[in-house]
Parts: sequence; C-alpha cells; structure tokens
Amino acid sequence: MEGRRRQVAESLEGNMAGASEPDPVFTKQQRIAELAKQAPQMGFTSLNHHLDLRWLGEAYHRTRTDAAPGVDGQTADDYGLTLRDNLESLLERAKSGTYGAPPVRRVRIPKGTGKETRPLGIPTLEDKILQRAVVMVLEPIYEQDFLACSYGFRPGRSAHQALQALWQQTMDLGGCWLVEVDIRKFFDTLDHAQLRTLLQQRVRDGVVLRLIGKWLNAGVLEDGDLTYPEAGTPQGGVISPLLANVYLHYVLDEWFEEVVKPCLKGRAFLVRYADDFVMGFACEEDARGVLAVLPKRFGKYGLTIHPDKTRLVPFHRPANRPAQPGQPGVPPPGSFDFLGFTHSWSRSKRGYWVVKRKTAGSRFRRAVKKIADWCRLNRHLPIAEQYQALKQKLQGHYTYYGGLIGNTRCLNNFRYVVVRLWRKWLSRRRRRGRWPWARFNQLLKALVLPWPKGWVSPCVVNP
Repeated sequence: MEGRRRQVAESLEGNMAGASEPDPVFTKQQRIAELAKQAPQMGFTSLNHHLDLRWLGEAYHRTRTDAAPGVDGQTADDYGLTLRDNLESLLERAKSGTYGAPPVRRVRIPKGTGKETRPLGIPTLEDKILQRAVVMVLEPIYEQDFLACSYGFRPGRSAHQALQALWQQTMDLGGCWLVEVDIRKFFDTLDHAQLRTLLQQRVRDGVVLRLIGKWLNAGVLEDGDLTYPEAGTPQGGVISPLLANVYLHYVLDEWFEEVVKPCLKGRAFLVRYADDFVMGFACEEDARGVLAVLPKRFGKYGLTIHPDKTRLVPFHRPANRPAQPGQPGVPPPGSFDFLGFTHSWSRSKRGYWVVKRKTAGSRFRRAVKKIADWCRLNRHLPIAEQYQALKQKLQGHYTYYGGLIGNTRCLNNFRYVVVRLWRKWLSRRRRRGRWPWARFNQLLKALVLPWPKGWVSPCVVNP
C-alpha cells in the first residue's frame, strides 16, 4: 500500500519539484469538519475547489485495485500506466460539467434468504475514483451531523459496535419490546427528488450536486439491456452508502431522536446499520404506537416497510419463577435476527439471564453453501493450495462471527461442516471412493485447519 501511495505521489509531482508542498488531504478534511461542527445549519456553497489533482490522486489510492471492472473493462493497472494524464482529464471534465457518468454493470448475488438475490452495481474504475473524491469531501461534513445510533459505512464504526450497543441497551432495560424493521428494496426505491432536497440542506455546491445527479441518473446494464431507473442508487457504488446514510439520517434518525422520543412514556433506543435497524422500547404502548406510524413516515419519503418481515418482538428478561395461576405474566421472550446474529435470552455460566448471540441460521447455511461450491469447483487444485484457501475462509468467518461471546458452538459446527465438505470433494478426485477417515485425519494433522478462539472483538471491548 505504501509503495503504491509513493508511486501515485511521484506520478503526480511531475515538474512540481521544489514547489511548496500543498496542504495534505487530511488537513483539508479536518478544516471542513471544523466548519461543519461550528455551523450545523450552514449549507456549503464552495466545496469543489478541494477537488484538485492531489485530491484525486489520494482518491485513486483509496480505491480498490482488485475489484471487478465496470462496463468498459478497464483495470487499475491499465489506468495507472498514464495516471497523471488520466486524472488531469478526469478533473477537467468533472469541473467543466462535461463528465458523463457511464452505465453501472449490474450483477445478482445470493441474498441468503431462499432464492432471493440482491442487485449489485459495479461502476467503472474512473467513476469509482471520482465518487471516492466526492465522498472524501462530503464525509467530514456529515460525520458532524450523523447521530450515535448510526453505525453502517462510517469511519471508525463497525457492525460489532452496533451489536455491542444493542446488547448494552437491551441489558440496561432488562429487556424490551423490540421492533424489528425491514425496508423493502431500500436502495432500489430511494427517491431522487427527496434525496436532492435533503442534500441541499448542507451541500449547495453546484459541481458536487451536479455530479451526484449524474450518478443517480446513470444507466444500469444488466444482461445486455440498458435501463435508466427513476429511483434508487446502485448497491456497490462508492458513494451509495453515504447517500443512504444521509437519507435515513433525516428520515429516521433525527425524527426518532427529536420527534418520537419526547412523546414516549418510557425509555427507547434505535440502532441502525445502513438500512438495517431495530428499535427497543420499555413500554409496549410506545412500541405499538411507533410501529403504527412508521409506515406513514417512510411512505412520505417513498419508502415501504415490508409487512411480513417487520414485527414486534417481546424481548424481556425471562421471569425466574413462572406466573402463578390467575396472575398476569410476562409473555415468553422471543428472538430476532440483526446483522447476521440471532439474539435470544439464555442463562450465563453463573446462572444469570443474559442476551446471547449466535450465527443466524440463514447466514450459517449461506456460508456452508459457499464453502461447498468452492470445494466442488476447486477440487482439482493441489491440496496445499486448497488448504490455504480454506484456512483464510475459516479465519474470515471467525473474525466476524467469532467477535462476540457465546457463539463458540456455531463456530465449531461450521469448522466441522467445512472438514466434512473438504473430505467429500477430495474423495471425488479418487477412483477408489472416499478417503478413509484415518488417512484424512493424518492430513489434518499436517495441515491444521484453524479452530475458533474464545475472544472478543477489540471493537466490542472499546466501542
């Protein structure tokens, strides 16, 4: 990474040797953040002057080079051969208004729930660079506005921190009435006109707004058909997560904090990661009231709540003793899924009731299917190469799903399934049938697949 950054810097220096060093990108971002914090109601009318050659060079450095190419097929290596010329041309077209956002190549990936798929947009490399440059300008502004309940696609924040915040607030309340919400096709139905109106509260620079408008109106190429959606922003675009956070900041976060909370009888909380969120309420009446008004609030901004996947879950700490006959009792606690984990009440080793989290069933099955498909398609590779790949996949799975206490059993089960799948597809290479377990265990002693460790993510310990 450092070598690539040095190469980019040397390419951009050109004949500027000896000239005074311009302000670093980070320093400029700090200045933008300070202005945004000092004037929370101010609309920024002059931002595009930050988009210079050095700024684009930093954007190029932050753009993934191993990602799939867009509709033009251009790779980072090809673009980097004449990097300075390419960035100068990109900068001139962006500032003059002649830049045209190319179509986004759309592919479908499994969603993890049955046969449903999620559309994923793949912009061209040059489009990613320019989108990254605009994100680098806007992010310092909106990081001063976004609330603490928002965790998705923000610098210094993670899914583990969102899970820890949910766990902590649920435990503090001793359980709650939890509203689990699903926004139907959020990225496909995001209203362009509403988004422009919301953006203009803080961003009034014509160049920046014009670029965002072009990305929103860019075509989508799927299976050879080019269409121009009237709503939505492609998942996979560099700027899409920021636009989604801006939209839901005004539609949900601010509304919940400034309008909903003051009207409630008891305590409440909101935890949101991108378009996935849950709300917890101490009082059932508050929970049912917000659940009733939520579709109207979202409908005002062109969004729809999924009626089957949105539900109210009684999530109180179970009573130590069952209710006596004739006495009202608390309904048995339910469970819910959030960010790939199933949350439920269970006894700790010391006998206390705590919220435990384990890998959600749909995520477990999806991960197993990916391993099975990989083993089937790559069974011809040398065993050492297969081992290295499976080792990395297991470690990646442990990194996310092993980041919380109480999920060890699911992690051990996942490793068990991976071992059996590997043996199954290695056996398909043999004419004499399956590998004997005795021989396969000898292989596992030489090539040890990692076991999950009993650890807690640093993001959880220090949120």
